[in-house]
Amino acid sequence: MNSQVLAVSCDPIFAKQAWGKALGGISFPLVADFWPHGDIAQKFGVFNEKLGRSDRAIFVIDKQGIVRWAKVYEPGTLPDNSELVAELRKLK
Repeated sequence: MNSQVLAVSCDPIFAKQAWGKALGGISFPLVADFWPHGDIAQKFGVFNEKLGRSDRAIFVIDKQGIVRWAKVYEPGTLPDNSELVAELRKLK
């Protein structure tokens, strides 16, 4: 769908690499938002100060760098892939 997936978390890069290996390998980049701690999450408004980590969220950003869709999920909630695919189709 002419898109790129990135996984971003405040975990250090070694934790992200271990997570990717535990999944049996993944086909998208893992980005460590470790230092300055949570800087990317803070800029997107999803850094949870109380927990010291980012909340689970998905952002759809167009080729011009504009956030076209965003959703924050409750802890333990898995994103609905069909909802995400529908939002990606709107960018065509």
